[in-house]
Amino acid sequence: MSNQPELNKYKQEIADLYSSRSQTYDNSDWHLQIARRLVEYGGVSLGHQVLDIATGTGHVAIAAAQIVGSEGRVVGIDIATGMLDRARNKAQELNLKNTEFMLADAEALDFPVNSCDRIFCASAFIWMSDLHAALTHWHKFLKPGGILGIQAFADTAFVGGIVTQKVAKKYGISFKMSQPTGTVEKCRSLLEQAGFEDVEIKIDRDGSYISLEKAKAMWAGSSHPAPGQYPPPLSTLSTEQLAQAKAEFDTEIEALQTERGVWNDITTFYVFGRK
Repeated sequence: MSNQPELNKYKQEIADLYSSRSQTYDNSDWHLQIARRLVEYGGVSLGHQVLDIATGTGHVAIAAAQIVGSEGRVVGIDIATGMLDRARNKAQELNLKNTEFMLADAEALDFPVNSCDRIFCASAFIWMSDLHAALTHWHKFLKPGGILGIQAFADTAFVGGIVTQKVAKKYGISFKMSQPTGTVEKCRSLLEQAGFEDVEIKIDRDGSYISLEKAKAMWAGSSHPAPGQYPPPLSTLSTEQLAQAKAEFDTEIEALQTERGVWNDITTFYVFGRK
C-alpha cells in the first residue's frame, strides 16, 4: 500500500479540510456515537480482522480494537494526515497494540483479497467519488460471509443542506449532498448492486432544535468541497449571485424559526451487507 497516495484536486481538498479540522474534531461526541453504533450493530467479535475506511481520528478503529483483542487486528485508513496523527496518538494513549493507521485512498486500496471479517465506513461514505465502484472494490477485501457496514444520512437530514439545495435549484444548480444514500431503498440498492447479500438497515431517527445563528452558519457556500462533486456546485456563481443566494438562504432559514429554534433533522442509516 502506497505511503503517499496520489490525490486528485477533489480528494486533496477533502484531505486538507479534514486535516484542518483534526484538532477540534473530537470536541463533540456526535461522531463517536455514530462510530460506536456502527461497530455495535456490525457484530464485531474477538479475533476479527477489521478495516476502517476513512478512519478520521480513529473512532471506529479504536472501538473495534477494544473488542477484537490481541488475536484480532484493526487497520484504519484515511487521506487526511492530521486526522491520522490524532488517531495514532489516541491509540498509543490506550496502549492498543492491535491497531495500525495508514495514509491511503479508500477508492484505490491495495489490500489483501478475502482478508477482512468486517469493513466499516462512518461519516464518510458520501465523500467517495464513485459510490458503486467503492463498494465493489471493498467487497473484494471481505472474507466470504464477512460484513460491510456503512453509515449514511437521510435526504431529510441537516436543515442547512436542505435549504442550500432549494436555493441552488433556483440557479439551475444541483447539489447531491446526501441524496445518493438518502433513502432506505437507495442504500439497499447500492449494496445489492455491488454484490452484497442479506442487506440490513437500521434507522436512527434523531434531530434537535438549533439556534437561528447556527442554522445560518450551515450555508454550503463555495469555499469547501461538496460530497461527490467537483468543483463545488456554487463555485459557478458570480460574486454577486453568490451573495444573493446567501441572502435567499438566510430568508428561507428565518422562515423555519420557531420559539424553540430551527429543527435540524439528523436521521441516520446504518447499512450492512454480507459477502
